[in-house]
Amino acid sequence: MADEPEDTEVEEKDAANADGEGAEGEGAEEQAEGKKSKLRLSPKKMAILAVPLLALLGGGGYFARDYMPIIGGDGASVPKPKVYYNLPEMVVNLSSQDKRAQYLKLKVSLEAPDQMVLDALNPIMPRVLDMFQLYLRELRSNDLEGSAGIYRLKEELLRRINLEIHPHQISRVLFNEIIVQ
Repeated sequence: MADEPEDTEVEEKDAANADGEGAEGEGAEEQAEGKKSKLRLSPKKMAILAVPLLALLGGGGYFARDYMPIIGGDGASVPKPKVYYNLPEMVVNLSSQDKRAQYLKLKVSLEAPDQMVLDALNPIMPRVLDMFQLYLRELRSNDLEGSAGIYRLKEELLRRINLEIHPHQISRVLFNEIIVQ
């Protein structure tokens, strides 16, 4: 940076001469020096500009790695499609303090990462359904109130099914229909 090409100095002197100030040699050079100092960046300013630029260019690798499969990259990290298993519809009467009968109608789907998990689930399906029925019959209607109640139900069913099919794991329990009467 200290050694600038002579062309810029010549152009600056020519610009000063065009303004009519070329007759005073030292005054024109001082004015040209003033223009040069405005064009130069101090090392501190260069560092301030360079750091974000380098961070942006360096961070581009993370963006490319994460999003290129979506855009059409190598496809190595494209997620496999999930597989689903629909459980039969369940209707249970809920536990209540008073003698008024309340019913829960539930349709559930299970999400698994691959078909191998569902193959492990098929032989023990009667045990899974029995476990679900027993748990659901112990619920009260106020246990299912609000989104927090439904979330707890979902998490408890997921925990119970994963205990039965261990070492395999179901990813999610999905509710297709929930009716409380």
